[in-house]
Amino acid sequence: MRQAGSLEGRVIARLDGKVVAEASLRLNRRLEIKGPLGVSRIEIHDGRVRVASDPSPRQLCVRQGWIPPGGAAVCLPNRVSVENAAAGYDTLNY
Repeated sequence: MRQAGSLEGRVIARLDGKVVAEASLRLNRRLEIKGPLGVSRIEIHDGRVRVASDPSPRQLCVRQGWIPPGGAAVCLPNRVSVENAAAGYDTLNY
């Protein structure tokens, strides 16, 4: 269960390991990250994030779909990574 008042989820996009964009999961938007092969498009929608399109030949990061909280997608040929920095659970009840 997420605690009320906890920090909002964030999306962190990196190119060659360096942060190039950060955004809130609360706002629907698209990010475009230009890598060596072309533009990777990242979609944030309804508190979720995914790589919507990427110029990499095998499309593995696109096929991964929505990135779970705490997860990441890596588009290796284009050197782009996207992290869903939202915590899955802040506390657990037994």
